Amino acid sequence: MSSPQIPPWLREQLTKFDQLQQTLQSIQIQKQQLEVENFEIEKALKELEKTSEKDPVYKATGTIMIKSNKENLTKELNENQELNKTKKNLLEKQEMRTKDNLKEIQGKIDQTLKTTNTNKSNQ
Repeated sequence: MSSPQIPPWLREQLTKFDQLQQTLQSIQIQKQQLEVENFEIEKALKELEKTSEKDPVYKATGTIMIKSNKENLTKELNENQELNKTKKNLLEKQEMRTKDNLKEIQGKIDQTLKTTNTNKSNQ
């Protein structure tokens, strides 16, 4: 007895489903990275609050530290935090759309399998 062939359109749906799962995983990893970055920014802002305007402060740029001032550094960190918030919102919207697409394709695949199984049992 030979194994049944998968119709090309079903194979395409399965491929799309796999790609969407990978996309979803990538989105979730990016969100986690933004959360870690925001946590680090929060920590840095709290430390900056403890310093006076006269205290020297430094910011990491690549593998070196550059002297800065509290006001500029605080402003830069707040801007980065806002940018991350915007990125996270976009990622959440992408995540929702991807999950919806996954559900839709999963439904099509399930329906096809049910129909195929029903047809086989009726033969």
